[in-house]
Amino acid sequence: MNNLDIMNHIDHTQLKAFATWEDIHILCEEAILYKTASVCVPPCYIKRIHDKYNDKINICTVVGFPLGYSVTKAKIAECEQALEDGANEIDMVINISDVKNKEYKKVEDEIAALKKTVGDKILKVIIETCYLNEEEKIAMCDAVTNAGADYIKTSTGFGTNGATIEDIKLFKKHIGPNVKIKAAGGIKTLDDLEAFINEGCSRIGTSSAIKLISAAQAEK
Repeated sequence: MNNLDIMNHIDHTQLKAFATWEDIHILCEEAILYKTASVCVPPCYIKRIHDKYNDKINICTVVGFPLGYSVTKAKIAECEQALEDGANEIDMVINISDVKNKEYKKVEDEIAALKKTVGDKILKVIIETCYLNEEEKIAMCDAVTNAGADYIKTSTGFGTNGATIEDIKLFKKHIGPNVKIKAAGGIKTLDDLEAFINEGCSRIGTSSAIKLISAAQAEK
């Protein structure tokens, strides 16, 4: 797999609470240079990125992040503002408490409400696999599929663990044909990147891809 193939799968990510505009500016310049799928950034930077780069960058942001337990109306309001500011992709966090209470339909309804808000833009649903058992992960595959979301995503990167190949295999068995997969969290080597892409992930959320590829090129 060549570097361009890898970078076309990458949501180049900077979601630290203390991210500065200089951090975001570097992220965007790297994304343009390496042709990443998107930049995934805090909502407060969307408009500034859009004003500076217009259509040169595909902007992804997060909603209900990272814990997921804000109410649905708040998540909808976040989506509306993000879209108005120039985002094309929304990565939402489910209400994990609802999952633990086995209120799976409530989770599905919230995803559907956000997808209605997003419309023809892309909605990715973070289920935070590190906190879920297999039954709950399968239930979330069903909820994401039934709600019409575009992607199921493993992790925020802020939980106790990130993506695993085992979870990607489980997703593939239980999501619908129109749902794609995004892996995120703990993906730190080129071998990891290739392994998740080869397993069927259409997107990888990471802050490390460009450093890994640059290091590999420097060694040649």
